[in-house]
Amino acid sequence: MSKTDFYTEIRNNNFKTYLLLFFFFIFVVLIAIALKYIFAFSGFGILFFAGFLAIIYALVGYYKGDKIVLSTSKAKPADEQQFMHLHNVVEGLAIAAGIPKPKVYIIQDDSPNAFATGRDPNHASVVVTTGLLKIMNRQELEGVIGHELSHVRNRDIRVMTIVTVLFGLITMASDIALRSLFWGGGNNREGNNQIMLIIAIIFIVLAPIVAMMIQMAISRKREYLADASSAQLTRYPQGLANALRKISKVTKPVAVATKGTAHMYIANPLRGKQFSRLFDTHPPIQERIAKLESM
Repeated sequence: MSKTDFYTEIRNNNFKTYLLLFFFFIFVVLIAIALKYIFAFSGFGILFFAGFLAIIYALVGYYKGDKIVLSTSKAKPADEQQFMHLHNVVEGLAIAAGIPKPKVYIIQDDSPNAFATGRDPNHASVVVTTGLLKIMNRQELEGVIGHELSHVRNRDIRVMTIVTVLFGLITMASDIALRSLFWGGGNNREGNNQIMLIIAIIFIVLAPIVAMMIQMAISRKREYLADASSAQLTRYPQGLANALRKISKVTKPVAVATKGTAHMYIANPLRGKQFSRLFDTHPPIQERIAKLESM
């Protein structure tokens, strides 16, 4: 792989995120058009109702999600005396990132992993497993913490909240439309409109799958962005590369991790194989390592 720099990686991944978000918005418009062919009225009514429900759901997650995740993950505040080394790393990198020092939590688990949560830098928390602390040297730990603080500084919770709203809007609109068709609703016009109706129905059926693919693609781009931002913070991309290499060698899952929280961790904590990379929340670790080592 040719040499690059973290500024280029950051710029490219931000651009790709915004491009994917643009496609997401276009996809919502196409959903509305499809609904118009299925029903004898504008599809924006269904989208408005679905969007309202999706926004309520996302707002609850945005403002209360960190407390829920910390609780379900059985994370405990890291004692400043017992985990002084960890606190020093977090504080030093928070200063370098220009953000307040986040709260620091520990999960008692031998599987090495970490995640960050919180809606903005003023309400952020960093969580690491005891397994991570056991196997990382200082440079590797700095790489991991730099990655997590980058999620905070880049406001990835906010980005993924927008993505969650769009994904929820599409899936709910699709569900409402299909239920309405099942109960006898729909456009009964004949001719060419029948062909368009069939195409619209197929589009509505496939919409949640496509929406999930876009959602996962954005999640992967934010991981690449956090990797590059960590390299910028630490000025030593090899530290995070070595940390990821160590994490990849441990096959034991994080016991408290769930499908709902797996996307937050620095590496897939479930260690299970996905049906397709298109539905992975994380890029392949070897590709992440290769990118870091090319910086």
